[in-house]
Amino acid sequence: MAVPTVSAAPAPTPASGLAGPAVFDRGVPSPAPPVVVPVVPAQAPPAAVRCVPGPRRATRRSAFYGNLRRPLYPVIKSESVDPVRNPYAPGAGQRPPELAGRDRELQQFEVVLERVARGRPERSMVLTGLRGVGKTVLLNTFKSMAMQRLWGTGKIEARPDQSIRRPVAAAMHMAIRELAPRHRAPERIEEFLGVLKAFAMRDPAAAKGTSHWSPGIDVPAARGRADSGDLEIDLTELFVDAAGVATDLGVGIALFIDEMQDVQAPDVSALCAACHELSQSGGPLIVVGAGLPHLPSVLSASKSYSERLFRYARIDRLDRDAADLALIVPAGREDVEFTPDALDALYEAADGYPYFVQAYGKVAWDLAPRSPITAEDIKVSAPEAEEELAVGFFGSRYERATPAERDYMHAMAQLGDDPVPTAEVAEALGRKPSSLSPARDSLIKKGLIYSAERGVIGFTVPHFGRFLRAQPV
Repeated sequence: MAVPTVSAAPAPTPASGLAGPAVFDRGVPSPAPPVVVPVVPAQAPPAAVRCVPGPRRATRRSAFYGNLRRPLYPVIKSESVDPVRNPYAPGAGQRPPELAGRDRELQQFEVVLERVARGRPERSMVLTGLRGVGKTVLLNTFKSMAMQRLWGTGKIEARPDQSIRRPVAAAMHMAIRELAPRHRAPERIEEFLGVLKAFAMRDPAAAKGTSHWSPGIDVPAARGRADSGDLEIDLTELFVDAAGVATDLGVGIALFIDEMQDVQAPDVSALCAACHELSQSGGPLIVVGAGLPHLPSVLSASKSYSERLFRYARIDRLDRDAADLALIVPAGREDVEFTPDALDALYEAADGYPYFVQAYGKVAWDLAPRSPITAEDIKVSAPEAEEELAVGFFGSRYERATPAERDYMHAMAQLGDDPVPTAEVAEALGRKPSSLSPARDSLIKKGLIYSAERGVIGFTVPHFGRFLRAQPV
């Protein structure tokens, strides 16, 4: 019987890489003559082999949403409008996903930065508006713009019961720390830090035992500079010296003040005087403030020339196109759409106020079953959004008022949503205007109302009158 042979060509041997039979001795080809080795015929391969692809490689994103899909699906009923991907962000000072309708203000501040960079004289800037229109968001955006130009920046939030001396010292310290690594003369930085430390520690209004408060500066306090105890003199000298450090680098310094209407009257006067000196000397230091609508009158009451020191920008509600952009652009990034009727309903509910746009948009997204979001979805979600606003945005402020102050605000609300004369409020309550002065002054200090002009008051929060009219008297 003939010995069967392999019809296919044999594979190359590991040692020689040549085809053909070979005899191996520990992996090395033997020089012996070739020997025919009988082999058993191999079974024929199967007619067809099905290739099964391996598992798809998981990414961090797919793994995250893949794990969440199963527990969330019964809740959200759809993968089209996912609450996890909700882009809207109602919050105090929280930047919205799309900063719509503020191009004019951004361009104005860009001009300020460019003029200062070129050594041109420029006024400081003040933003005014009701609560919820985005003043703090703009202030933070301005700060980011200044930092991108390598300016030194510092920010404070004014409080009615606190002098600005120490907060300003901390803010200026931060601004100089941003500039110091690029300055070629360390002694100039140390010299300014000594002035800054003297300014911070010289607080006549400080409680006994706190006069030696240290701002965390490791240099001795300077003597005879910014340490007189008179804030107007000290602040002017501090700003002039800080501007000198910025001039060395060809950049500027920006001090941002939020809630500027709460700065105490003597401190407002000192700020105006310091800004006046800088405007005359051309120093590259600006103050950018944000506050309620009556802030210009607060500034003018301290210094008659304040209206010429600042560039005023009134921040108001968004127009229809900007409000739509604030909703459409973030949704488009998540492949979600709004119907035209839904946008109509949202604008009517939010009235163009940026905070309300975010609040209604967030709840509408969470409750909508699928894309596109419709007017019916807005109708269903609006009551929940209003309830959240009533508790957090309106209710928290209402609870701060005393019973007498609440009566005063209810009387204002019955007269309408626009600013009203104080005489009409007194008439509605059946009281003399003078007898209501304590309640009115207290409400102004609490930031619930503001004096739009002499003898006229208004709510600092949009739609607050509507909220009060829904409350029991």
